[in-house]
Amino acid sequence: MKSAMSPQSKLPDVGTTIFTVIGQLSAEHNALNLSQGAPNFSCQPALIESVAKAMRDGHNQYAPMSGVAALRHALSAKAEALYGCKYDADSEVTVVASASEGLYSAISALVHPGDEVIYFEPSFDSYAPIVRLQGAKPVAIGLSMDDFSIDWDQVASAINSRTRMIIINSPHNPTGAIFTDFDIERLTALTKDTDIVILSDEVYEHVVFDGERHESMACHPQLAERSVIVSSFGKTYHVTGWRVGYCLAPAELMSEIRKVHQFMMFSADTPMQVAFAEALADPQSYLGLADFYQQKRDLLAEALTESRFELLPSRGSFFMLARFSHFSPLTDDEFVLSLIRDHQIATIPLSAFYSNNKPTGLIRLSFAKDNDTLYEGARRLCRV
Repeated sequence: MKSAMSPQSKLPDVGTTIFTVIGQLSAEHNALNLSQGAPNFSCQPALIESVAKAMRDGHNQYAPMSGVAALRHALSAKAEALYGCKYDADSEVTVVASASEGLYSAISALVHPGDEVIYFEPSFDSYAPIVRLQGAKPVAIGLSMDDFSIDWDQVASAINSRTRMIIINSPHNPTGAIFTDFDIERLTALTKDTDIVILSDEVYEHVVFDGERHESMACHPQLAERSVIVSSFGKTYHVTGWRVGYCLAPAELMSEIRKVHQFMMFSADTPMQVAFAEALADPQSYLGLADFYQQKRDLLAEALTESRFELLPSRGSFFMLARFSHFSPLTDDEFVLSLIRDHQIATIPLSAFYSNNKPTGLIRLSFAKDNDTLYEGARRLCRV
């Protein structure tokens, strides 16, 4: 049908996401998919049964706007046990319909027209568009191409009277980098005595490798008091299609976030919330995640030792980066397309995580896959 009008776009330069494009091409060429950060294996059967039981028991209507009480209390207890920070379950914990909705609600509620929001590239692709939709300015600061660390002196130079928010993501998608003690010190110093909100994307909080600690904003009182933490049940429990996440924040910030959340979704899916509350009763349901994914990271890295790719360290998340620029003159996009068409293997170009599609000579590999897929994916990459 032809529209009777031509709408004025709020995001005129935004098209279909790279994840959709790669997914479509993968299907066309029957490519094995190492591009998407979604597991291709099942969650625990007990979790499915728990959701089914919740449905049979009648938990099929709207949950409270802030989330099922049992789940909010479980999340409060978890944050206190892991990070030493006590969030009030009634006023400082909100269950949202995916971490993506949590990010949108937080930015929409706390960022105003004319504000500036600092974020770091390469980055998850939703941050900057959400900021722009508020009439605010996203300010991208590039991570070091050597180790993907933050240049905090550059951050200091970017902060001004209009800076309203800094968005951080650790463990980091797409690079696998994690926050260090030095990062915490600098972030604390730069935001002290300011009105800057920290939006901390911690969806991979339980996927930190080699015995390192996840530096949640909740671990550090001076940061916790100005931070909104967003996390994801989908990433933790291998159910990314269930679309349930949560936010933690001081009551004054959370009050504003809930004002937006109630008009976006009102509440997340009820039976899933009931099931997650039961799952959180067993801490091993999330504390074992780091070892589980570290084995997959190591399996893929070992299987790629005979390839021409240079693998960069992955300290957390579902991802590792692989460099190809030393043996191919192609751009990131061209190289990824050649992998799909010529070798039937799908990856993601790192350039897709930059607002200017900056060529990097790197691709992102997801190891959130079953072992057979990882072995076969490595076999195809070794033929390149």
